Amino acid sequence: MFTLAQLNSPPPEALKSQVLQMVVDYFSDISPVSLTPSNPLYQLYQYVIGYQMHLYLQAMDSAQESSAQLIMALDDLDPSQVLGFALYLPAKDDPEACTLVYLAVQASQRRRGIARAMLQRMVTRHPHAELACVATQVPTFEAMGFQVLVARGPQVLMNTREHRSDGVVAVQDLTPIYQSEEVRQIHAYLVKQHGKQVMREAEKQRDRLLDQMTQRAQALVRERRA
Repeated sequence: MFTLAQLNSPPPEALKSQVLQMVVDYFSDISPVSLTPSNPLYQLYQYVIGYQMHLYLQAMDSAQESSAQLIMALDDLDPSQVLGFALYLPAKDDPEACTLVYLAVQASQRRRGIARAMLQRMVTRHPHAELACVATQVPTFEAMGFQVLVARGPQVLMNTREHRSDGVVAVQDLTPIYQSEEVRQIHAYLVKQHGKQVMREAEKQRDRLLDQMTQRAQALVRERRA
C-alpha cells in the first residue's frame, strides 16, 4: 500500500533526490521529446528535464499560491521510499485550475492505482485540471477523467472540462537551461565522444521523431473530434 503526501515547500533532500532520479530514469515517458537511449542526444535532454525539475522544486514556496505543488506516493512500510510523484502548477488567478507538469510512478509499482490516486488528489483541489501528453498516453488519461482538447506540437492537450482555463501558470522557461554553460559542455562532450556526423544524424532523428509524434497527435485529435 501507499500513502499520499502533499507538499507546497521543497521536500527533504532524501525524497527530493528520489524524485529527481525518477525524472531522469523515466525521461522517455514524461518528456515531450521522447528520445530513446540509443539517440546520442538522450543524455543532453535528460540533463535538461532533470534541471527543470530541480528548479521547480527549488522554487516551491507556500507563500506563493501559484508555485509548484508536489504530491508524492510513499511506501506504507517504508515512508522514506518514493513510489511515485505528481508535480503541478496552480493557476495564478483561477483557484479551480491547475496544470500537471510531470507524473511518474516506479516501474515496479505500476498498475496499483498510484497515478490515479495522485491525479484524484490534484483534481479534488483543482477540478479544472489540464495536462499534455503524447498520443499513446491519451487512453490512460481518458480513463482518469480527462478529455482531449487540441493537438499542441507532439503532444495532445487534455482537460477535465471541455475548455481551457483563462488562468495563468508559472511554467519554467527552458531557454536559459538550453543556453547554459552546462548544456554547452555536455553537447561538446557528446560531439567529442560520437563525432559531428553522428550528432547531426541524432538531431535529424530527433526532428523526424517529433514530426511523427506531431502527426499522431493531430490524427488522434481528429479521431476524437469526429
